[in-house]
Parts: sequence; C-alpha cells; structure tokens
Amino acid sequence: MGQLDGKVAVITGGASGIGLATARKFAAEGATVVIGDLPTSNGVAVAEELGGAFAAVDVTNAEQVEAMFALAKEKYGRIDVAFNNAGISPASDDSILKTGIEAWDLVQNVNLTSVYLCCKAVIPYMLEQGGGSIINTASFVALMGAATSQISYTASKGGVLAMTRELGVQFAGKGIRVNALCPGPVNTPLLQELFAKDPERAARRLIHIPMGRFAEPEEIANAVAFLGSDESSFITATEFLVDGGLSHAYVTPLESDFE
Repeated sequence: MGQLDGKVAVITGGASGIGLATARKFAAEGATVVIGDLPTSNGVAVAEELGGAFAAVDVTNAEQVEAMFALAKEKYGRIDVAFNNAGISPASDDSILKTGIEAWDLVQNVNLTSVYLCCKAVIPYMLEQGGGSIINTASFVALMGAATSQISYTASKGGVLAMTRELGVQFAGKGIRVNALCPGPVNTPLLQELFAKDPERAARRLIHIPMGRFAEPEEIANAVAFLGSDESSFITATEFLVDGGLSHAYVTPLESDFE
C-alpha cells in the first residue's frame, strides 16, 4: 500500500521542477496523476510515463483551469488532491524601484490569480465528494523580507499564504484541508536560470541556509505527498516550511561552531 494509494491528484506546473518531482512521487505512492502545464511543455511525455493524463492549461485562464479539473473528474471520477504549484520568477521582477507594472501584473496573475482560479474550480468537486486536500505553493519569502528583492514574487506568495489560511478555515468543517507549502530555494531549472545570471545573488541566498545547500525537488515532493495523504489529516490552514532552517536563522552556524 502506497501513501497515496487510490487517490487522484491534479498538479499544475507538473512537467518540470517541483511539480515533476511531485508527480513522480505521487505515482510511486499509488496515486493517479493529472499533469497540468503549458502545451509547449513535456507534459504529455510525463503523463505517459506515469500512467496518468495531461491537460494543456494556461493557469491564468479560468476556462482552461476549469477544463483541467473537469477532465480529471470525468476521467477518474474524483479529485482527492490539488497541488496548485505553477509559478514564475522573471528577471523583470526586481526592486520596487525597477519593477514596472507589466512585470508586476504578470507575476501576480501566474503566481496568485492562478491559485485563486484553481481553488475556485476544484473546491466544488471536493465538496461534492466530502473532502480533499489542496496544497498551494507559497514560499519562505511569504514569511520574511529580503534585501535582494523580487517585489511582485514576494507579494504574490504572501497573497497565496493569506488566501490559503482563509480557505483552510472556511472549509475545514467540510473535510477539505488547504495548506500552503513554503519551500526555501530549490535546485530547479527556474532557480538555476535565475542564479546563473547573477552568481552574487545566489551566494547571498546560500550563505543564510543553515544546511549549506539548496533543497532538491524530491525533498519538496516528499512534503507535498505528506500534505496530500491521510497522514496529515489534522493539518489545515497553515504554512508548511521546508527551508533548511533558513527562515529561523539569525546567524548561520559555521562548522567551527561545533568543534
């Protein structure tokens, strides 16, 4: 018996990074997975690999989001887990002094409005079946400030966290759990692209992580699997930090501190 045996999960951004690692983890634990991603992604191949389905979706488009969840319901009869994970962090999102309204709106739409659309679309299915688990990808930056700013990204993730808390409280009595996953920096193509362009920015982040490294996508996937499983049945309306101690480190220890 797998941790997620018999469950049906919809994962946005499921063709790469954290989403891909989570899709593979879910399938290994017995879940049926619907991958939601852009048509230009390798989502079809991922879905075939995992024995699931692929939904081509622009997560900022309400009709396409609704069609993705309708596909999951029609094909598999239920939706037990929704991992609303799609997100971006473009170079144009910088300090508030440099970030234009176009960059602001783009990041807000992909990172925050998409989560609103996904929750709005999936909650009726979960109400009908009597329960489910929603995991929304926020970030450790929803809990703390950063001197090296990505102003719209930070604001969007704060919005995801606040919305998650409200939904978790509102629907707890209906058997629907809603939690915010708050990862630290993760070794994904998105992070590699960002930091390859700015090694100084990468170094400034890494030095603050007590574990001395970025997370691997599989480590984040393990946390999502827990939140999606019945093992987390009394956890809702909260932030689930997976950040290597970053958000609680006043001073990062050196190896010499333990000698």
